[in-house]
Formats: sequence, C-alpha cells, structure tokens
Amino acid sequence: MDRIRRWIAPPTAEYEPIHEEPAGYGEDLDTPLGASQSNPSFSRPVYWVFFILGVSMLWAWNMFLAAAPFFHQRFQSDEWATTHYQSSILTVSTITNLASVFILAKLQESASYPKRIIVSLMINIVVFTLLAFSTLLLKDASVSIYFGFVMVMVFGASMATGINQNGVFAYVSGFGREEYTQAIMSGQGVAGVLPSLAQMLSGLALPEHGDKQTPEASWKSAFGCFMTATGVSCLTLVSFVWLTKQQSLHVIDDQSQSSSADDPTPTKTASLWTLFSKLRLSAISIYLCFTITMIFPVYTSQIESVNNNSTTSRLFRAAAFIPLAFFFWNAGDLLGRTLVINPRYSLAHRPWALFTLAICRVGFIPLYLLCNVGGRGAIVSSDFFYLFIVQGLFGITNGYLSSCCMMGAGYFVSAEEREPAGGFMSLMLVAGLATGSLLSFLASGA
Repeated sequence: MDRIRRWIAPPTAEYEPIHEEPAGYGEDLDTPLGASQSNPSFSRPVYWVFFILGVSMLWAWNMFLAAAPFFHQRFQSDEWATTHYQSSILTVSTITNLASVFILAKLQESASYPKRIIVSLMINIVVFTLLAFSTLLLKDASVSIYFGFVMVMVFGASMATGINQNGVFAYVSGFGREEYTQAIMSGQGVAGVLPSLAQMLSGLALPEHGDKQTPEASWKSAFGCFMTATGVSCLTLVSFVWLTKQQSLHVIDDQSQSSSADDPTPTKTASLWTLFSKLRLSAISIYLCFTITMIFPVYTSQIESVNNNSTTSRLFRAAAFIPLAFFFWNAGDLLGRTLVINPRYSLAHRPWALFTLAICRVGFIPLYLLCNVGGRGAIVSSDFFYLFIVQGLFGITNGYLSSCCMMGAGYFVSAEEREPAGGFMSLMLVAGLATGSLLSFLASGA
C-alpha cells in the first residue's frame, strides 16, 4: 500500500519538476490564482483557437478514412490496388509523418513554430482541394495513375500533419498553460467522433440488402469529405493568424509598459536525449499509449454484433455496427480528453502513475478476443460488453493518458525549454503510432 501511495503521490526529488504549480491552479479559468508574469492569463478565445487547431490536426487523416468506400470503388478493377490501397496509405502516412516530426524536432535553432503551423495548413488546403476535384476531373484516369496520385496526396497530407504536430505542440508549450494543451487534445477527440458518426449514419442509409454505395453517391461523398477538410483547414488558418496577431500586440503592449523593456524568455535548444532524460516517464508513457492503442482499429473492423441476423435492426448490420463501434471508442477518447480539464482528475504531474496506467492498457487486448471477432462467435456474448466496456473504456484511457502526458510536458523542463519539449513529446506520440501501426499488421495476420 505504501508503494502505491508513492506512485500516485506528487513527484519526489528523484523526478523533480523545474517549476512548482501554484496553489489554486485551474480553479478559476478566467482568473487563475497561479497566473505569473511569465505566463499569460487564461483566455477563452485563445483556448478555442487551440481547440480548432486540434480538430484540424486529425481531421485530414479522418477524411481519408471516411473516403474509403470511394477508394474501394475507384480501384475495384485492379485486384492488387483494391487489396493494398489501405495498407499503402497507412505505410506512406506513417513513415512520412514520423520522418517529418523527427527532423523538425532536431531543427530547433531559429525555429519559427507559427510559420510551421501556417505552412502545414496551406499544404493541407492545396492537397485536399486537389483531391476533391480529382473525383471529378480524373474519373477516366487509369487505376495506376490515380493510385500514384493518391499516394502523392497522402505523402503531402502526412508531411503537413507532421509539421503541424511539431509546430502546434511546441507553440502551445510556450504559453505555459496546460489548459491550452488540453484544448488541442479535445479538438483531436472531436475530429475522431464526427467522422465515425457520419459513417454510421451513412451505413444506416444504405439500401436494406446492400452494403455498397452507388458510384455516383461514392464520388459525391468523397468530394464532400475532401472539401470539408479544405474548409476546416481554411477556418483554422484564419483563426491561427488572428491568434498570432493578438500575441504580437500583447508582446508589444507588455514591452511598452515595462520600464526595463526586457525581451520575452528566449527559446533554448536542447538535444533529444536531454529532453528524454527530463521527460523519460511521460515520454515512454505516451509512446506505449499509442503503440497499444493502434491495435483497436484491427479488431474494431473485424468484430461483428452478436445480434447480427436477418431479423435484427439495421444498426447491428456490419455497415452500421462497425462505425458504431468506432464511434463508441472515439466518444470515450473524447471523454477522457475532457476529464483532465479539471486538475483534480489529472495525473499530468505524476509520471509514475501515468507509466503504470500505460502498461496496464495491454489488458484490453485479450478483452477484444472475448468478442465476436470475424463472426466466429463471442466468449462474452454481449454487445454491451463490447461497446461500453471494451471500446468505451479503451477510448477513455487513451484520451485521458495521452492528454495527461502532453499537458505535463512543460512541468519538468525550464521555461526556455518548453517549446522543444512540446516538439519532442509530439515525436514520441508519432513514434508510438508508427510502432503500433507496424505491430497491427502482425495482429491482422494472426
């Protein structure tokens, strides 16, 4: 019992934070008791800008998932392309994203994180506008040409996502306010919930005895998905430009009121090993979190309802039930990301507790095997068990753990190392996704 108390207790001298969190932190978001001169006071408009940035960060990738029926129909005349387009998209995306984040994490000197964010959003606008109009203009292109075009677009979107992740998490860390990091994580959660909800509704709208869209409905749906991604990126770009202008005015105003006219705290470059030594438990925790999490798409796409028969509701048919399962996971993920907005429920400053929770999440893998995988029958014959206990709790733990890890990154480094620390944590996040994606191939073949 004493050992458990030590794990959940505040950090000791062995893992000492650089700066102490002031008493009363987070009790009043508008006027926090712990606001210091080095950290700006909490601003709700700024919070919502970071929320939109979080939505935009994952929206692009989710639009590729939402357009899967279109890609399947577009490539159906070529057996190889039909079989391998999903794994090809995943491979190109994972490698590009990881390489981008790794390179940018090392390029800290003279880095302009706002410029990186703006560039990433502009790339996304171009990529998804081209994808949208390709559904109209490249209808007659051969499968090989369109397959190559899609892979180039995936490369561009994944590079933009890597640049965006590095820039956003580094930029928000410079504010020194964990609420803004939580806003990004919540935005990511929303970006997961909405597409899965739309897919579920689309599945319910399919003909009674069909699980396929007509070609015309398919390309119209894809055009809408890609143009929505363009719109989200445009909205995010406008919002972020507004934020940078507000920050510039804030800095100028602070300097004009300061008798010493001191410069803002400069950003300090730090090697990845130095950052790892200071953030090792949080970094390992978020790496393990997403490595384990990436097992869920494999099983979710295979598990069928135990009530799937000709007399049951269409909600239990595969076309609607699988998106429903994704919705439950993403809803749990969003709930977990939202819980940490109250500091009383946060473990952001307790790295040993986060590490223990990350390890324990391995236990969800055998729980999936108790469900109706591939229609072979379930050991626990209950959709409630699968949707609420397995999917819901697995999603909640992912959202909660990842948010705590990212929010606590700036707590264990000096003020001038916050931005590099944010970029480093995004690298560990993406590395976990990459490792989990590779391991998921083993699970899917098992």
